[in-house]
Amino acid sequence: MAFVKPSFQWTLLSPKPVLIILLVFIPVPCSPIKVTCSEPNHLALLEALTPIFSMAAMRPVTNTTTPTNVSIRFLLYGILGVNEKAQLLTTYLWQHFWWQNELVSWDPLQCGTDKISLPRNKFWVPDVVINEFMDEDKAPFVPYVNLYSDGRVQDAKPARVISSCNLDIYTFPFDIQDCTLTFSSFISFEKDLKVFSSMPDDEITERSKNVMTTLGEWELLGITTEKMSHPHDTNDSLMDELAFHIRLRRRSTLYVVNLLLPSCFLITVDLFSFLLPPQSVDRSSFKMTLILGYTVFLLIMNDLLPITGNTIPLINVFFSLCLALMVASLLETILITNLLLSSKNLRPVPSWIRVLVLQLLGRLVGQRWEAKEVTEADTRPSPLSAQQGEDEAPEEEEGPEVEDKALQELRSLGGDLKVIRLQMEQQLGGSQSAEDWIQVGFIIDRLLFGIYILFISISFLTIVIIWVKSYSQ
Repeated sequence: MAFVKPSFQWTLLSPKPVLIILLVFIPVPCSPIKVTCSEPNHLALLEALTPIFSMAAMRPVTNTTTPTNVSIRFLLYGILGVNEKAQLLTTYLWQHFWWQNELVSWDPLQCGTDKISLPRNKFWVPDVVINEFMDEDKAPFVPYVNLYSDGRVQDAKPARVISSCNLDIYTFPFDIQDCTLTFSSFISFEKDLKVFSSMPDDEITERSKNVMTTLGEWELLGITTEKMSHPHDTNDSLMDELAFHIRLRRRSTLYVVNLLLPSCFLITVDLFSFLLPPQSVDRSSFKMTLILGYTVFLLIMNDLLPITGNTIPLINVFFSLCLALMVASLLETILITNLLLSSKNLRPVPSWIRVLVLQLLGRLVGQRWEAKEVTEADTRPSPLSAQQGEDEAPEEEEGPEVEDKALQELRSLGGDLKVIRLQMEQQLGGSQSAEDWIQVGFIIDRLLFGIYILFISISFLTIVIIWVKSYSQ
C-alpha cells in the first residue's frame, strides 16, 4: 500500500482586491460640478444648477480639510442711540459677506450671464454672527444671495445691531467711546472657517461717513479692524474672529448750551452778590432765590445727564460743587448778618481767632487788622480817679459845716463826671470788641469770595482742556 505525502502550497493574495478595499474606505475628495446650460438664459441655468441644491447642507469644498474663507465688510449707515445705563450701542449696518463655493462653476457665454440670484436656503451659508448682539435683529430680511460663474457667493443684508459696549462717561459731554463688533462663527472652528476683512480701514471709515444719514448726538471718528482667535469652551480648538473697533465722539454743543453755560451764569451771579454791602442790603433773600433757581434748573435738565452706575461724570461733580458753594455763601451771609446785629453783646474776640483770622487770613485776603487789643483792664476805672476819690472823701468829713452850697454842688457835679467817664470807658471797650467781630465776618466774606474765583477759574480751565483733548483725537 502506497502512501501519498501531502504537499502544502502557499499562495499570495492578489493586489487587486486590496486596492479595491483601500479605495472604498479612503475618502475621495469631491470634484466640482461643471454646469452646462442648454440655452443662454436664466431658466436653463437654474435647471442646470438643480443638482447643487441637494448639497446645501454641506460646506462647499472639494476637500474637507480646506477651510472656507469668508470676506467681510460693512458700512455704518447710522448711529441710532447709546444707552448709558444699560451700556448698549444701537447701530444700523450694511453687511457684505463673500465666500467660495468650490462645487459649482459655469461658462458665462454658454449660460448667458455671470451672476444669478437664488434663495439663500438653496445654498450653504456661513453662521457668522456678531458676538456683542444683545437683542433681536429687527432689520428687513433678505431672502436671496448672489452666485457668480466662478463659484463666488455674495450675501448682502442690513442689520440693526443692539450691541454691548463698555461706555466711559467720565468726561461727559466731551467723551469718546470705543465700541467693538466682533464677527465670528458660532460653531465652526478655525480649521473649517476663517473670516477676513475685504476693505481697508480708511476706506470703511470714509464710505461710512459718506453714507451715514443720522446727524444726531454722535460723530464717527474711525473704524479699525483686528484679527483675533480664541479657544473654544469645550476643547482646545480655536475660533477665528474679526473685530471692528468703532470710535465715536459725542457732539457736545447741545450740552454746553443747555447745561454748562446756565450753570456758569448762575454761579457768576452768586459770585458778584458778594459785592453787595451787607450793612444795607439783605443778601440772604437774594441768595435763597439763586439756590431755588439752581435747584429747579437741575431738576429740569436731569434728563440730559447720563445715568450709569460705573463712574460719576465730572459734570455731576461740577453741579454738586456749585450747589455746595451757593449753600456755603448763604450760611456765610447769615453769619455776617448775625455779627453786624449782635456783635455788641458778644465777648471780646478770643486770641486764637485773632491770630488765625484777623492776622493770618486777613493778610491772605488783603485786609490786615491792627486794632489794639481790648482787655479787662481797659474797662476798669483808672487808678488816678480812684485815688482822687479816696483823697476827697476825708475832706468832706473835715468840715462839712464850713462849706457853702456852691462848693457842694461842684463836688456833686465832679462825682457825676467820674461816673460818666467810667461808662464811656466801658462803651469804648465794647465798641472795639464789636469792630473786631465785624472784621472777622468781613475777612470770612472775602475768603469765600476768593474761593469762588478760584473754583470758577479751575472749572473753566478743566472744561477747556477736556474740550481741546477730545477734539484733537
